[in-house]
Amino acid sequence: MNLPEADENMSSKSDDKKILNKGKKNYSWGVYLRLLQYVKPYKGRLLLGILAGFLAGGSLFGGLMMIPMMVKSVDNQVESTAETDKKVKEILSRLDEVKDSKEKEKIVTSALLHVEEKSKLTLEVEKINKKIKKFTPESWNISLTSNKGNVILKISSREISFPAENAAGKMTWQLLAVFAAGFVLLWILRNIFIYLNGFFMHYVGLRVVMDLREKAFSKIMDQSMRFYGNIDVGELISRTTNDTNSMEGAVSSSIADLTKCPLELLACVASAVIACMQYENKELLLILAVGLPACVIPVSILGRKIRKIHRKSMGKIALVVKHMHEVLTSIVVVKAYHAERREKLRFAKVNISYFRMLIKALLVQLWMAPLMEIVAVTSTLVFMVYSYSKGVSITDLAPLLAPCFLAYQPIKSLAKVQAALQKSMAAADRYFQLMDVDTSIREKDTPVILKEFKNEIKFEEVVFSYDSKKILDGISFTLPKGHLVAVVGETGSGKTTIANLIARFYDVNGGRITIDGVDVRDIKISSLRDLIGIVSQEALLFNDTVSYNIAYGQKDATHEEIVQAARLANADKFITDGRHPEGYDTVVGEKGFLLSGGERQRVSIARAILKNPPILILDEATSALDTVTEKLVQEALTKVMANRTVFAIAHRLSTIKNANMILVLSKGKVIEAGTHEELLAKNGAYKKLHDTQYRLDNQ
Repeated sequence: MNLPEADENMSSKSDDKKILNKGKKNYSWGVYLRLLQYVKPYKGRLLLGILAGFLAGGSLFGGLMMIPMMVKSVDNQVESTAETDKKVKEILSRLDEVKDSKEKEKIVTSALLHVEEKSKLTLEVEKINKKIKKFTPESWNISLTSNKGNVILKISSREISFPAENAAGKMTWQLLAVFAAGFVLLWILRNIFIYLNGFFMHYVGLRVVMDLREKAFSKIMDQSMRFYGNIDVGELISRTTNDTNSMEGAVSSSIADLTKCPLELLACVASAVIACMQYENKELLLILAVGLPACVIPVSILGRKIRKIHRKSMGKIALVVKHMHEVLTSIVVVKAYHAERREKLRFAKVNISYFRMLIKALLVQLWMAPLMEIVAVTSTLVFMVYSYSKGVSITDLAPLLAPCFLAYQPIKSLAKVQAALQKSMAAADRYFQLMDVDTSIREKDTPVILKEFKNEIKFEEVVFSYDSKKILDGISFTLPKGHLVAVVGETGSGKTTIANLIARFYDVNGGRITIDGVDVRDIKISSLRDLIGIVSQEALLFNDTVSYNIAYGQKDATHEEIVQAARLANADKFITDGRHPEGYDTVVGEKGFLLSGGERQRVSIARAILKNPPILILDEATSALDTVTEKLVQEALTKVMANRTVFAIAHRLSTIKNANMILVLSKGKVIEAGTHEELLAKNGAYKKLHDTQYRLDNQ
C-alpha cells in the first residue's frame, strides 16, 4: 500500500533523525551490559572461552615463576659437595687445638652452616615434593627427593634419577633441560588456551551478531506504516548491517582480550611483586604502582573521543548506504535524465565525508598504543637505571625484567580493546536507538478472531492525522458485503489512507472502523489481514520467480492453482508464450524490473486472486495497463469481484461506472456520494471530474 498522500513530500533526513534519535543520550556502559544480554543463550561457550582465558593467564604466571628458579640455579655460587666436605673437615680438625668451650662451639656452628648451605637443593626439593603431595592423589604414590646432588622422582614402583647439581655446585644441563621442557610445555598450553579463548569468543560474537540482525529485522517488520513514512530504507539497512558488524568486536575480540589480557598482566605484576619481595626491592613496587596506572591514562582520555567520532562516522556510512539505495532503486529516472555524473558527484561528496571521519577517528585511535608504550618503556628504563645505581646484578634483574617485557603485549592489546570497544559502543548506541523505537500497532491481550466476513465494513466519523496534519476529517460510510465502493478525488485528498485504515496499517485518531460490528482495533491483526487482498497502484514484486510472487499470499498453493489465478488475471499468456523462456520459473528481477509495467500489474492481480479474500482493495489496479489489456483484466476482476466486497481507489472513472457507491473526497472529507448516474445528475465535483477525463480521452 502507498503511504498517506499528504506526506509524499516530507523530508526523509529530518524525519530519520526525529524517529531514531528521539530521546538521544549517551548510554555509556549500560549499552555494553544491555548488549551482553544477547550473550545469555551462548553462556556455555562463553564460559569455556573465559576459562580458557584464565588458564592462558595462569600458564603465563607458571612460566614466569620458573624464570627466577632457572636464573638462580644457573648462577648458583654455592660450593660443590667435595669442597664443602673438605672445608667441614678442616673446620672440625681445629677442635683438637682449641681448649676453650666457647671457641669450640663457634667452630661446630661454622661447620653446621656449611652443611646447611650444602643442603639447599634438598630443601628446594622438599618444598616441591610437598606441593606434589598436595595436588596429586595418594594412590598415585608420587614423590620427589634428593641425594648427593641427584634428584629422584618416584612414581609407584618406578624411579627416575638425574643429576641436578654438578661438582662446581651449579645446575646440571639435565636439570636445565627439565626446566626448559616445563617452560615450553607451559607455553604450548598457554597458546592452546589462547586458541580456545579466541575460537569460543568469536563463535559467540558471530552468533550474537546473527541474533542482533534477526531481532532488528523483526523489530522493523513490527513497526507501523507511520515508521516507514518517516525513515529511509538505506538508514535501516546500515543500522542492521554495518552497525551490527561493528558490535561483533565488542562481543568476540573484546571479551576474548578482556578475559585474557588482564590475567596476563596480573600474572606479570604478581611475578614481579614476588621477585621484589624476594630481593627486598621495595622501590620497584613503587615504580609499578605509579607506572601501571599511568599506562591507563591514555586509554581513558582518548576512549571517549574515539566513541564520539565513531558514532558520527556510522551516521556517515548510513548516508552512503542511503544514497546508494536511493539511486539504484531509481536508476530508470537517473538514466532518463542523464544524471549519472550528478549522482557520481553526490556520492563522492558523501563518501569523502565518511572517509574524513574515519581518518579523524584513526588519528586519535593510533595514539593509544604509542602513548601506553612510551609510559611502559619509560617505567622499565627508570627501574633499570635505578637498579644499576644500587648495584643490582643482571641475575637479580632477570626475574624482574622478564615480566615487565611480557606485560607489554597485554597492555598494548588492552589499548586496542579500548579503541575497538568504543567503536562497538558507538554502533550499539545507534542499534539500540532503533530497537527502542516502537510504533507498532497494538493488539489487545484477547483480540477477536474473525474467521469470515459476514455483513459490512463501516466508517463512523473517522478522523486521522499524520503527525500534526489532518488527512481525514469525519469520514462516514458503509460498505456492505458483496458491494463495490469506489473513492475518487484529487491527489492528497486521503483516498489511499482509507484503504490503509481498513487493513489497519494505521489506527484512527478519532471515530472508529468496524467489520461486522467489531472495531478493527479489537480484531486480531493476522485474522483481519487474512480477510483482505490488496492490489496496489504500484505492482510490488520480489526478486524471485513468477510462481513465488503469485503464491506469496498462499504459500501452500499448488502449481495448478497458481496457473488458474494467472489465467483469471490474463497473465498466463505472457508467462508461457515464449517472451519469458523459463515461464513460471522466470526470476522477475529487482521489483519486477524484467517485466513490463502491465505484466507486473497482472502478476500482482493474480496474487490477490489466488489468496481468494472476501474483501478486496484495489488501488487503481489497472493504471499500468494498455487499453486492450485493461479491458481483459477488468473483465477478470469483474468475475473475481463477484460475491466479494471491494473497495476501489480510482483515477480513471471508466473503471468504476458499475460501483454500488462512489465517494468523492476533497481535503479529507466526503463531499459527494452516490452511484455513477446519481453523481452525474448532481452536476457537482464528480461531473466536472468526469467531463475533464472524457475530453482528455477523446483528444
